[in-house]
Amino acid sequence: RQVIHPGRFRCPAAEPVAIAEQPGELVQRVPRRAGNLRHHLPQALLSAAPGSRAAGPPVCGPVAFRACNLHGVALQRGNTIPGDMPMIVPTDAELDALSQATGARLLAARQMLVTAESCTGGWIAKAVTDVAGSSAWFDCGMAVYSYEAKQAMLGVNPHTLEIHGAVSRECVVEMVSGALVHSGATIAVAVTGIAGPGGGTEDKPVGTVWVAWKRRGGYPRAELCHFDGDRDAVRRQTVAAALRGLEHQLAFASASS
Repeated sequence: RQVIHPGRFRCPAAEPVAIAEQPGELVQRVPRRAGNLRHHLPQALLSAAPGSRAAGPPVCGPVAFRACNLHGVALQRGNTIPGDMPMIVPTDAELDALSQATGARLLAARQMLVTAESCTGGWIAKAVTDVAGSSAWFDCGMAVYSYEAKQAMLGVNPHTLEIHGAVSRECVVEMVSGALVHSGATIAVAVTGIAGPGGGTEDKPVGTVWVAWKRRGGYPRAELCHFDGDRDAVRRQTVAAALRGLEHQLAFASASS
């Protein structure tokens, strides 16, 4: 297993992060520039405001996460996460286990999945279809690298790409919504980012990834991720974040019904 100790991962804030004990509770006061810290909360999704279900862009500064079953680690209320905690890149076996768990939830919920992928190039679809019987819960996958493909296959507005770029909340929300429009699926995940080694900028460095999830008839939820490591590491973490987010979406929907 590859373990990375990236400088950008270090959280300089003085106050600790309090962990929610139950799904749907909130992790209070995630410090400024927490970066990859949130990906030790892999099934966590940003809320627009504490207690809100509306999707909103992640921000630097105090934000709120919904948390559940954090990376298989029994984190209880009052525990803290150290600022220099190493980031772990998921192995093939771990991605397979995530795919199987996601498939089981999709099957139980009678949901069909569609994936819309840019930086992962179809890896999420590959991971889930490695699971035997995935035809019962996987509809299709779209690998949309170019602007033209995003427009033609997902209906992303050219104005969105021109103003905000492909790696943006606006783009990933249109991608995840378009995936549902152009498929027979009932739940979607979309990813767009900069896997590297080139292509990064000061505002959007290598490892910047947006992930979004949406159920048919529901509102999209988007999360901004900052991954470290090489191209393979960034893509692996993106696949894992996408699958964990799907699990959370399904668990939250089940708990709310």
